[in-house]
Amino acid sequence: MPHSNAFRVAVKDHVMIAHSLTGAVFGPAQRLHGATYEVITEYVADDVDADGIVVDIGAATDTLKAVLDPLRFTNLDDLPQFQGENTTTEFLARWIHEQVCAAFKGSFVGGLRVTLEESRVAWASYEGPIG
Repeated sequence: MPHSNAFRVAVKDHVMIAHSLTGAVFGPAQRLHGATYEVITEYVADDVDADGIVVDIGAATDTLKAVLDPLRFTNLDDLPQFQGENTTTEFLARWIHEQVCAAFKGSFVGGLRVTLEESRVAWASYEGPIG
């Protein structure tokens, strides 16, 4: 993922979910609980395209919404794609990254960072190339 002399464009949304986590390390979060995540997708490119943009902000916003919609107000423990998984903040950041990358494959060259903010003081990110 390019880091120096790069352009960055970000869009964000939020999603409210329920889930439980497996393992003693999670303490009370082993029980079913809710979480509200602020989800930020940050697109990174070495240069702008012929239109002078990194990514179409409307397309980035619509894509993020489409990825998050099936998760909204849902118990992630009940979704088939998450069976057997600990849906930690880190796991969800990578899963959202994979979904957004699949949507933009072939139409965007650059990197993507997905950040899930659990609170004002805690967040997790996953980043890598699109394509």
